[in-house]
Amino acid sequence: MDNIAGHKSSLTWAVHISVVLLVALWLFPTVGLFVSSFRTADQIASSGWWNAMFPTEQSLTLRTADPDAQVQQDGVYVIEGNLFAVEGRDPAPISTFGISSRDVSAFQPGDTAELRDGSALTLQANGDYRLVSAEEITGTRGSRVFVSAEIPPEFTLRNYDTVLGQDVVQRLLMFVGAGLVLWGVARFVLSSQPPVVAQALPVVAGLALMAALAVGFGLSSGAAEGAQTTDDMARAFLSTLTVTIPATIIPIVVAAFAAYALAWMDFPGRALLIAFVVGLLVVPLQLALIPLLKLHLSMGIGKGYLGVWLAHTGFGLPLAVYLLRNYMVGLPRDIIENARVDGATEFQIFTKIILPLSFPALASFAIFQFLWTWNDLLVAKVFLIDASGQTTVMTNQIVELLGTRGGNWEILATAAFVSIAVPLVVFFAMQRYLVRGLLAGSVK
Repeated sequence: MDNIAGHKSSLTWAVHISVVLLVALWLFPTVGLFVSSFRTADQIASSGWWNAMFPTEQSLTLRTADPDAQVQQDGVYVIEGNLFAVEGRDPAPISTFGISSRDVSAFQPGDTAELRDGSALTLQANGDYRLVSAEEITGTRGSRVFVSAEIPPEFTLRNYDTVLGQDVVQRLLMFVGAGLVLWGVARFVLSSQPPVVAQALPVVAGLALMAALAVGFGLSSGAAEGAQTTDDMARAFLSTLTVTIPATIIPIVVAAFAAYALAWMDFPGRALLIAFVVGLLVVPLQLALIPLLKLHLSMGIGKGYLGVWLAHTGFGLPLAVYLLRNYMVGLPRDIIENARVDGATEFQIFTKIILPLSFPALASFAIFQFLWTWNDLLVAKVFLIDASGQTTVMTNQIVELLGTRGGNWEILATAAFVSIAVPLVVFFAMQRYLVRGLLAGSVK
């Protein structure tokens, strides 16, 4: 609270500083993930992401050309070339080199090193080398040379090709088409005006885009190829979307109908049902996992997308009904009573009046439900086994990357950034409704 002199109190400054620190604690690693997702494995291993724009000193293992490239000159066998050209790398200034990984700095550019087979290697700073041997050089591969070189910064999209699949553009356009369809349907449902051509345009455009992609790009073959990418990250990304989108929409639809009934319809036992919903808010999710799984198995649902959709719906419904019911109760009663007097049915009141007015509450719960299901690992582990016999979601694939592919930090950074980028887009797109919906749904 500000004092009389107009200066901010120490408590206000403490709050502002705390907010800045919290933002910095979140922003610093997030920016690091984003930058690292475009770097190569060698660059990540040699320097931090804050040095990504500067050249880095890296230790590289290169090879000379194969023995087939040797020529005989003046009674000796010679192999000449450039180490970077042999490996298909861009040239870089070499500071030191060695013939053993234990001593990379044994020689300076221009020095001659004697190899174990008796041959002599002379290496220049630009990577040009001359390997001379008194006897014919044998073997199937060239000699290894360990060099320390200053590598310029390099950024690549190969990490995203690995995580999302080679047909990234096709997948993104498919999601755009699906989004247009959902947006058009939402406008049709929430609009209080009769259907017009403009409302149908998003649906038509989305369906046309998805159909064109399916025919032009070959949807089925593209999906099959995407499933073969490294660590199946592309399939995990699509599988996570397949889990998250229905698991967000289904509880919102069910909860909206239930909340309207509990808020504006009189029937026996309504107060008991409201108390039951509030009681379910404190039931731990872990307590219901095994009984619910047994119920699914006994009903023949098994472990699949339907099972995980129903599980997320069940776990999300109590909070959804509670928030939406409290929000709808606070809506003006006169509007609903006048609609009933004018002959509107309960369904018309619900779709044409209640839903449009309740959009902030719907959006606020949609944000939370999307975040919970996108970042979920436990429920997916229990209820989801896809056609490959595995639980293929982003969270599970990242755990496997940590456990079995710890050295591939560039893939891990890219997968982690993709896993947080989608929820961030959803949150920032709907954040203006979040506070309004939560406050209205919690205090009214």
